[in-house]
Amino acid sequence: MQRKGSHLFLLPVFLFLFITSFAQQLTDKIPFDAKVKTGKLDNGLTYFIRPNQKPEKRVELRLVVNAGAINEDEDQLGLAHMTEHMAFNGTKNFKKNDIVSYLQEIGVGFGNDLNAYTSFDETVYILPIPVDKAGNLEKGFQILEDWAHNISNLSDDIDEERAVILEESRLGKGAEERMFRKILPALFAGSLYADRLPIGKDSIIKNFKHDAIRRFYKDWYRPDLMSVIVVGDITVEQAEALIRKHFNGLKNPANPRERKYAEVKPYAANEVMILTDKEASSSEIAINYPVFKYEPMSTVADYRNSIIKSLFLRMFNQRLQELTQKENPPFNFGGSGFGSYARGYDAFSVYAGAGTGDVKKATQALLEEVERVKRFGFTATELERSKKTTLSNYERSYNNRDKTESANYVEEYINYFLKKDPTPGIEYEFEKVKELLPDISIEEVNSLVNKFIKGVDNRFTYITQPEPKAGEKLASEEEILAFFPAAEKADIKPYEDKVVAASLVENKPTAGKVIFNKKNEKLGTTELTLSNGIKVTLKSTDFKADQVLMSSVRAGGKNHYGATDKYNAEYAVQVVQSMGVGAFSPVDLRKVMAGKTVQVSPFIGAASEGVRGSSTVKDLETMFQLTWLYFTNPRVDTALFKSFVQRNKSQYAMMGANPQFAFVDTLYSVLYNNDPLAPITLPKAQNFDKIDMKRAVEIYKERFGDAGSMEFVFVGSFKEEEIIPLIEQYIGSLPATGKKFASVDNKVRPVKGKKDMMVKKGKDERSMIIQLHSGEVAYSQDLEMKAQAATEVLNIRIIEELREKIGGIYGGGIYGSLEREPYSNYTFAVQLPCGPEKADTLLKAINKEIKEIVTKGPSQKNLDKVKQQWREQHKIDLKENEDWLSAITESKFPGNNIDYFINYEKYIDQITVKDVQQAAAKLLNGPNVFTAIQMPENYVPGEEKKTAERDNNIIQTIEIDKPEI
Repeated sequence: MQRKGSHLFLLPVFLFLFITSFAQQLTDKIPFDAKVKTGKLDNGLTYFIRPNQKPEKRVELRLVVNAGAINEDEDQLGLAHMTEHMAFNGTKNFKKNDIVSYLQEIGVGFGNDLNAYTSFDETVYILPIPVDKAGNLEKGFQILEDWAHNISNLSDDIDEERAVILEESRLGKGAEERMFRKILPALFAGSLYADRLPIGKDSIIKNFKHDAIRRFYKDWYRPDLMSVIVVGDITVEQAEALIRKHFNGLKNPANPRERKYAEVKPYAANEVMILTDKEASSSEIAINYPVFKYEPMSTVADYRNSIIKSLFLRMFNQRLQELTQKENPPFNFGGSGFGSYARGYDAFSVYAGAGTGDVKKATQALLEEVERVKRFGFTATELERSKKTTLSNYERSYNNRDKTESANYVEEYINYFLKKDPTPGIEYEFEKVKELLPDISIEEVNSLVNKFIKGVDNRFTYITQPEPKAGEKLASEEEILAFFPAAEKADIKPYEDKVVAASLVENKPTAGKVIFNKKNEKLGTTELTLSNGIKVTLKSTDFKADQVLMSSVRAGGKNHYGATDKYNAEYAVQVVQSMGVGAFSPVDLRKVMAGKTVQVSPFIGAASEGVRGSSTVKDLETMFQLTWLYFTNPRVDTALFKSFVQRNKSQYAMMGANPQFAFVDTLYSVLYNNDPLAPITLPKAQNFDKIDMKRAVEIYKERFGDAGSMEFVFVGSFKEEEIIPLIEQYIGSLPATGKKFASVDNKVRPVKGKKDMMVKKGKDERSMIIQLHSGEVAYSQDLEMKAQAATEVLNIRIIEELREKIGGIYGGGIYGSLEREPYSNYTFAVQLPCGPEKADTLLKAINKEIKEIVTKGPSQKNLDKVKQQWREQHKIDLKENEDWLSAITESKFPGNNIDYFINYEKYIDQITVKDVQQAAAKLLNGPNVFTAIQMPENYVPGEEKKTAERDNNIIQTIEIDKPEI
């Protein structure tokens, strides 16, 4: 008795010690990742170094400047961004364009690798460097140093770059930009953020005095506001020595300007702003709650609170997503989040897209869902699922911790430098999440409502939508405002969380058997044949510690169906996905899959069909089960089908109001001469009225009900002895009759000859040139590779001539491909967004470049740049599961020679200037050239004649006034 009593006495003591220990743990500071070396030079420059061997022989460099658009003076609006551009236009050690040219020579692509961005509060320069050759790394640091304090900012270079900046600004113009510029002053009323969009003002870009940009550079590009980040295949000692060598000499100004942070005040009233635009293509609603000061996480308690916030958002967003699955959904999509453009602030917001649906209905539904959470909170079962998903996400990152790409780490250190967001490392985070998650209660999550939503009277709500049609009356601000008090009084029921089955497949199918097993030493693969005839290729890798990828493919596709079934075949997969599989609707699927990292998606192309998927190692069986269900048990649900149709009709009903949409749609209609079997390039609302649910499901079953001839490929971190039983169980049990499957050529072809077309659409001074070169040609991988070299050399010339010399574009280029299915053909498209006044000049310039490569071939220097970029990229591709999956799958269908992937460098080395010239002559000098130009609706008549005289082609001018097309 006495001993029993002593145990009872010890229990409160133990609880007291546990609670005290837990409270102390919550006050512990979040550590900084020990794998990262950080320091500060005497001049104040901060640096971060992390050795990382993925990818090998490559180092990611970043220069981070803690200054952006918010630091501009009134005569400098847009010059923070333009300073970033000027960094590529000449420095002390690199003449104009030499940086780009040198980096291309060592295999760094401009735009896809080498880049930079400017935001409200920071400017970041992105520089990945291959380090397999001596001198590359040293030169990379020299470039970073030059950006930091040696940008030339020569007057002529500044004046030439104005045109490029204006073209970048032009790219962003349109309905959304016009409305956002009106929203921003209200969203950040009284703050500098209200009038400091990083793109700036065109009037200032055109007219600013040269010293204004030099003043910005002098004031804000200084070491006490800078960080250098080095992550990659490098030692700490080597990186630190290079940082000191190149950045110790930087000096701060004698009288540095204070780096102030803009203040943002809470909203003073409950305000609604309703904006319309002739070219808006859908309606959207955003309800913004007041901002509050954001304090960076520093303790375990802060970290725990951040987990609670993420659980809150995950559950709330799940509920909003469920509303979109209902028949007559109140909106097409909805979401919520925390965040703010403003540094040092946070805010809660909810938003929804109504398409052309009822804005009032969408707003009411959003507010009532907020009210439901305010009154009743979330349920314990919702929380349990969210915890599972959260833990699963951290677990996947933890498992892949030694296989994480360097570029993924860089962002963490940028955020730490700029915002003091903690970076303790995934090992610490995973342990903490496992430790903290179980004790987070539903009461704690629901209490966030009191902190961020309850008692809030002042919000800023904005609605953007198309201009009303004749006789249509839009919601007024007063009507929208009335929904706020109405929601608080509405009869709202608690959320009911439907219980779903614990597993996807209750009764497992009868397993098949592996009847043939062969090793392919060259590929490092295992090739299986199953008892139902299906073939499977396995490639086990160590590229990621916890990633398994799947694909299957065979000949088939949409071309088997005629015009009456065009839309049933086109949307068959989407229809099935909208209704679910087995006993599970999409909502139920998300619930039963909580905590699992699995994705499976069937596809039906023009000439092929199959399934793509991915999973973690522990969720492999779930991926197989979901795959099996997609083949054997698509679900039919009339209400969900109607919801799918309604959402899409609403989403696309007004897309024709967007000038670019209208232009491209018209282009493809003319290109294919309105052929009813022409491929669908852009969805339209009327397409969805033409879908018959039963027929769409029938077509889906025709394509997937018989899995014969399917070639499955699995690549990733699996063990063959563990995956083969699952393959036998779920792939070996798929129905396969032995029927032959083939692709079909439906004889759809682009119009032949040289044709020109002009479309007049849009009120902005924006134009678009699209030139298509197409035709039939005997396919070979050799020709495709040479053709690709031709386009990439042309893209270098487009940057050099059309962007830098003419100043006519910001982005654009030529893109294309060769295909062997459903017939051997090629299509190459030039795309040049520009100003109307430059369209003629740019078209002449690109045609001159094409003529040059057709008649003379590329320069050896530019071809060498392309080949080196390919070599560097291929080194990375050989260590990526995704690239192996694609290469093996394409060797099955359409039948590529996989040696072009394995020994790619051999084929690169063989390409000559003459090869590229001959490929260009065959593919870019053909008889079929379709040139389409979009001009604004106020384009001056008579320009069409100039176009006709220029090319002596047939002109078709199309004016589009109606938004519906």
